[in-house]
Amino acid sequence: MSNIDFDDFLKVDIRVGRVTRAEPYPEARKPAIKMWIDFGGEIGERKTSAQVTAHYAPETLIGKQVVAVVNFPPRQIGKFMSEVLVLGLPDKDGEVVLLAPDSDVPDGGRMH
Repeated sequence: MSNIDFDDFLKVDIRVGRVTRAEPYPEARKPAIKMWIDFGGEIGERKTSAQVTAHYAPETLIGKQVVAVVNFPPRQIGKFMSEVLVLGLPDKDGEVVLLAPDSDVPDGGRMH
């Protein structure tokens, strides 16, 4: 593991947002869900896809707060343009569990 400077960390804009819409993404190479996430006024709604089908169904994500990197450039994922990177951790089987605050916080809040 290599160290980074604190200034490098500050360049990564990690925010909380609320999932407003979610649907299956059957065209993806690995099972995935498309999500639209509202990060509040300054950033607004952004979309992404995530391989989180082991723990989540699209309908269970609606209204859930998630944590995401919002300042990576958009990335084409199949026929879908992903605008943010939602963050998660692997469970004991390597399946993604989304990072989320344990209490409701204002959408758009920046991690620090």
